[in-house]
Amino acid sequence: MTKPIQIHACATRRDFLKYSLGTTAALSAIAGWAGVQDASQLVILENADGLLITDTTRCVGCRRCELACTDFNDGRSQPALSRIKVGRNYNFGPRGQRAGMHRSMGEFGNFRIVQDTCLQCPHPVPCATACPHDAIIADAKTKARVVDSDKCTGCRICLRACPWEMIVFDREASKAGKCFLCNGKPQCVDACPAQALRYLAWRDLTRAAPIRQATMPLTKEGVSAACRPCH
Repeated sequence: MTKPIQIHACATRRDFLKYSLGTTAALSAIAGWAGVQDASQLVILENADGLLITDTTRCVGCRRCELACTDFNDGRSQPALSRIKVGRNYNFGPRGQRAGMHRSMGEFGNFRIVQDTCLQCPHPVPCATACPHDAIIADAKTKARVVDSDKCTGCRICLRACPWEMIVFDREASKAGKCFLCNGKPQCVDACPAQALRYLAWRDLTRAAPIRQATMPLTKEGVSAACRPCH
């Protein structure tokens, strides 16, 4: 005759508590991972693969890069829509560069030609976090920040959010645009006759680049909530 299995009350309580705590921890981990997944849909966490590097000592101001940019992206030669900006230092120079090694480039500076390019900002990306329609995303191929024209409503909030004024606005299409590195083969680099532009591996240059405009935090509440744990 089979003997009945004896279960000690103390062991049962211990096992119950152990398994309960384990289950609770597992559920908490799943919930936390789900939160991360939801947050990743609101913000761009991964860095771009590359970015454009300029050499102001080589630039001759021909602005062929601007024509190559708009011809590739817009099908027309219109420098005002170019994602690379040449010559914005002619009159006053970048604000903020008035001391030290950049003394000659500040306001009322030396008329040096400067090429401004998108810095492909790391998280939190100013233009992307400001967009109320999540229209600025990371390109699947290059991870460059790109405007999804299907989502863009032409509100122009991203133009005010970029400290370097690198967002462009097409009035005809009523859409914003920005440099997305031409799918990994920037046309401006190939068009430059002076080799003043290079496409290199990404690194954070946001702290070194002087800002062009003062900006206010234009961040959606959902993005702010997602950013609080790490900021």
